[in-house]
Amino acid sequence: MNNKRIFLSLSQQSGFEQLYIQKALDDNWITSGGPNVNDFEEVLENYLGDESYVTALNSGTSAIHLALILLGVKTGDEVICQSLTFSASANPILYQGAIPVFVDSEPETWNICPEQLEIAICDRIKTGKKPKAIIAVHLYGNPYMVDEIHAIADRYKIPVIEDSAEALGSSYKGKKCGTFGTFGILSFNGNKIITTSSGGALISNSKKIKERAVFYATQSKDEAVHYQHSQVGYNYRMSNICAGVGLGQMKILDKNINSRRTINHFYKEIFKDIQEIELFQTADDDFFSNYWLSTILVTENKKINRETLRLAFESMNIECRPVWKPMHLQPVFSGYPYYGKDVAENLFERGLCLPSGSGLTKEEKERIKEVIKIFFNNYNS
Repeated sequence: MNNKRIFLSLSQQSGFEQLYIQKALDDNWITSGGPNVNDFEEVLENYLGDESYVTALNSGTSAIHLALILLGVKTGDEVICQSLTFSASANPILYQGAIPVFVDSEPETWNICPEQLEIAICDRIKTGKKPKAIIAVHLYGNPYMVDEIHAIADRYKIPVIEDSAEALGSSYKGKKCGTFGTFGILSFNGNKIITTSSGGALISNSKKIKERAVFYATQSKDEAVHYQHSQVGYNYRMSNICAGVGLGQMKILDKNINSRRTINHFYKEIFKDIQEIELFQTADDDFFSNYWLSTILVTENKKINRETLRLAFESMNIECRPVWKPMHLQPVFSGYPYYGKDVAENLFERGLCLPSGSGLTKEEKERIKEVIKIFFNNYNS
């Protein structure tokens, strides 16, 4: 049997990327900004709908940082952030000298818990520190409880930064993820549903705000013949080459989403009779997930746990990873406020991300299936 490594999430090429890259080379536009960037933004805006305005940037992290800047977050301000997420959701808070306030998940979507969110808001207001923003994440492509979270945000008049880094193509009640918040965030890292090799995007609902985002992302250059800067700027604009990759990738976005959802169904069939495994899926038809990564919860006993299963996969050269370690448990964030119980912690201890790449082959699926079969046969023997 072929023992070539099966990775967690590899990108797939459409075959069109080289055409757009070659055009950039032919035009000698090998820098940030440019025709490919403009076209990529337009394609994304048309895909997202809802009068979205997209600013293409060099990373999703840059997009979160610009969102905080545009919301006026400054040193000493507090920003609420979902704890169960990748560190890129929270790091930009520290870039601004602000204070992250972490909130636990709820078990239905694994995302920010509405009950604990409101508790956190009320408690921070009591201390005289009303949060300046809420960063809510669509974890692994699964939409958070949009109605509940935004009702709370509206009640207390706190803007939402919607971290859709993992959720391009996901939707809630037919509306695309990334279009619910004051700002939306996308990531095009090499492991995402589509890639620009590295890159991200900031989504807003105003042309004026987009222009402001571009201003900050291009070193805040004032309108002058000479180089003049009245504000701190950033080198965050996406390159014309990377945008060319993105234009080619957009041609297979729907195909990739269908592939990832098919892979999730593949795991559903494998685990349907294994009581120790719970495959994470959306709660109902209101939630549409791209299933960027298929994830499971392992019920621990004397013989098996999340780690023994991961090591079984690793022994066959198949990459699996634990779900994100909550931010409030990370050394760099351990001293900041946290509201919740142990939902996120339990998800981390039991959760495992499985190979979910859009190009997963039939042979690779058979290898994955064989590992699971042998593992649980040995457990039951």
